[in-house]
Amino acid sequence: MSAVLIKGKEIACEIRAELKERVDALVKAGCRPGLTVILIGDDPASVSYVTGKKQACEELGIFSDSLHYSADLSEEELLKIIDEKNRDSRIHGILVQLPLPKHIDEKKVIEAIAPEKDVDGFHPVNVGRMVLEQECFLPCTPHGILQLLMRSGIDTKGKKAVVLGRSNIVGKPIANLLMQKQNFGNATVTVCHTATENTAAETRQADIVIAAVGRPGTLTADMIKPGAVVIDVGVNRIPDASKKNGFRLAGDADFESVKEKASYITPVPGGVGPMTITMLMMNTVISAERAAKRRSSC
Repeated sequence: MSAVLIKGKEIACEIRAELKERVDALVKAGCRPGLTVILIGDDPASVSYVTGKKQACEELGIFSDSLHYSADLSEEELLKIIDEKNRDSRIHGILVQLPLPKHIDEKKVIEAIAPEKDVDGFHPVNVGRMVLEQECFLPCTPHGILQLLMRSGIDTKGKKAVVLGRSNIVGKPIANLLMQKQNFGNATVTVCHTATENTAAETRQADIVIAAVGRPGTLTADMIKPGAVVIDVGVNRIPDASKKNGFRLAGDADFESVKEKASYITPVPGGVGPMTITMLMMNTVISAERAAKRRSSC
């Protein structure tokens, strides 16, 4: 029997409907949420992501401040722009689209964003607060994964979860969140990476497998136990002459074989992807709500 598809697009729509009500309430109170997205260069994937973010803002009624600069923008100029947005009361969230040109220090840029406007959840202050289980902006893709699990009725308490990949964007934060003493956590977590000697031995014991390595076909059916939940974070472009754009998207799991053994699985596309932008919108709304609360308490 095939696995139940966890349809991220449908869950994202559900969350956006909830966010629209919160945005409308903020606007009525005189505080329209505002998001600045800064794009450097013309990387096709980055341009596509930024376009999706702009469309999501328009859909929800969030003020969208999209800035697009050529790839030769200097680091000094970018830091100056970020500083201006940090001080702009109309802006509640700042996102600099990654990756950046090689001449710009990514860490320096992330740290330049005010923590209270870091809606990507990458600033060291937010990362530290997340680890300490304090109020913070959760990174968007890991938070989206949690929402997929919770809204699909998948319990994580006491379950064994295996995360494939240890990136700062997905692997490390989702591992941390799943082990936290929270309703969405309380799992026993193992992280597998390039130095793991026998990844399959780990994944075969897992109730939940999260694949986030950026390599198609990494997780195969023989690597999971019957009934496992599979969350596929990978988005890989596979050359395909039958497609108009010359490629098709595939995840890190061998979808056709894995879905026959798993109990739940996210498709690619249409699984985790739609959740990432939606959680960015959620963080922006939360930031605006906090700003409105601070203003009313003055």
